[in-house]
Amino acid sequence: MMNPRVLSVQPTTDFQLLIHFTNQERKVFDVKPYLSVGVFRALQDITLFNQVKPFNGTVVWPNNLDIDPDTLYLDGEPAN
Repeated sequence: MMNPRVLSVQPTTDFQLLIHFTNQERKVFDVKPYLSVGVFRALQDITLFNQVKPFNGTVVWPNNLDIDPDTLYLDGEPAN
């Protein structure tokens, strides 16, 4: 069975993403552990980070960075 996909995303001030999934769950995904890794270093620029948007069931940034939707769902923490 496929995990839920991203409906909407909001960046937070602390390099986290508040994500609303297709099953109506809301989760917070912490991007900070990724910020020192390869291509994700570009997201240390908060202006770029804040340009995140939902696309094809996941999240993307203008520089073609994305994160696997299963990772977002499985590693996200339930939002309050």
